[in-house]
Amino acid sequence: MKRTKIKEILANNNITETEIVASGWVRTKRVSKNVGFLSLNDGSTIKNLQIVIDINPEIEELLSRIHSGASISATGNLVKSEGVGQTVELKCNKLEILGEANPDEYLLQPKKHSLEFLREIAHLRPRTNTFSAIFRIRHAMTFAIHKFFNEKGFCNVHTPIITGSDAEGAGEMFQVTTLDLNNLPKTEDGHIDFSQDFFDKSTNLTVSGQLEGELFAMALSEIYTFGPTFRAENSNTARHLAEFWMIEPEMAFYNLNDNMDLAEEMLKYLVNYALNNCYDDIEFLSKRREEEQKTKPQNERDDMNLIEKLKFVVTNNFERITYTQAIEILLNSNANKKNQFEYKIERWGTDLQSEHERYLVERHFKKPVILIDYPKEIKAFYMKQNEDGKTVKAMDVLFPQIGEIIGGSQREENYEKLKARISELNIPEKDMWWYLDTRRFGTVPHSGFGLGFERLMLFVTGMGNIRDVIPFPRTPKNAEF
Repeated sequence: MKRTKIKEILANNNITETEIVASGWVRTKRVSKNVGFLSLNDGSTIKNLQIVIDINPEIEELLSRIHSGASISATGNLVKSEGVGQTVELKCNKLEILGEANPDEYLLQPKKHSLEFLREIAHLRPRTNTFSAIFRIRHAMTFAIHKFFNEKGFCNVHTPIITGSDAEGAGEMFQVTTLDLNNLPKTEDGHIDFSQDFFDKSTNLTVSGQLEGELFAMALSEIYTFGPTFRAENSNTARHLAEFWMIEPEMAFYNLNDNMDLAEEMLKYLVNYALNNCYDDIEFLSKRREEEQKTKPQNERDDMNLIEKLKFVVTNNFERITYTQAIEILLNSNANKKNQFEYKIERWGTDLQSEHERYLVERHFKKPVILIDYPKEIKAFYMKQNEDGKTVKAMDVLFPQIGEIIGGSQREENYEKLKARISELNIPEKDMWWYLDTRRFGTVPHSGFGLGFERLMLFVTGMGNIRDVIPFPRTPKNAEF
């Protein structure tokens, strides 16, 4: 008989005489003299199905081998539940053990575990309520992103993971090579001879698909990428990963206002999709977060619960201000005057930190904020220069809890200006000839942005550490599993 998912069983609640089969992993077991209770979960929902088994000598022996973590298959009929917390339960008449779990060795015992410990057993943590909820939401958000762009007529483009260019100019890239590291070939001047490498040049794992995405926008008008990106930044903060996923749309004929409109529409669509399709999981994570907040000092607590925070984004129009206006607000804020910021704002030109971004969102405007027109010195070479000669048509979308969740800009379409900026920043022009060519042959105004998928997941799930919203986090000195 074919298995029925627990999500479907609990959604239908049909009490019939027809037998069904439920399979999954045992969360808890209770046994009395005459009856046994197994709490079963198959990952399809945050909720468990209670299996009720009448005790006889054969079943008693079978139950003695079933512990938390074991996998079973139970056949029986749905009946009205007499217990609290469920409307139906499965009255089992056939029980099969699919895989045992030794209670002395199974690391995921039915008790509260720290998130730090669960990261050490990332191969088992999806079985917990917290992480099964997170990764169901991650799937839903992945689907919603493709759905959003497909509905708007965008083409999905797979940009390369291995690249010879550094889109961000940060230089923090993972090198890709087939050279023998114990016997590196050298040129006459003592440098590594990459002509003997697989690609005949120095190559790296990409930090962004943007530049290649722009090439396709110059032919297909509206495209997006959704793929893994990599940054060799030696950072152990709760906001950084070495491997992460990015959503990067690029649109021909879009100016900065069009870009902002799309970013706001997309974020509201995604958050709304989560609320409409993942409510049980979000509700569970919201309650978990409320309990976590109670353990924090009063001045560090967040009074807005997760569901309120998500609705806050959907229902509020994003505030749009310039970087210059933001600096004025921050300079004159009590938080800055009383040295409450870790990084004090002292002048125009300062690169804003997360604490400044969150101040603007959470304390000043009390709504999401889009900052535009940043100083060109703190932004990438490809951003369109404003007429003032000091700023570029950049935009950052700022969210509560997160700070920057999207970074983007109108791209510089003028060949001479882009070429001059590349030269000014000492970027080798020979490596960027193909990018410059798009400004020589049929250039158009165009824009784009990048959404860090794990940053979105942090916001939607309410989790505090980015390592907890990706299946297997890659961080300095950590590439397990």
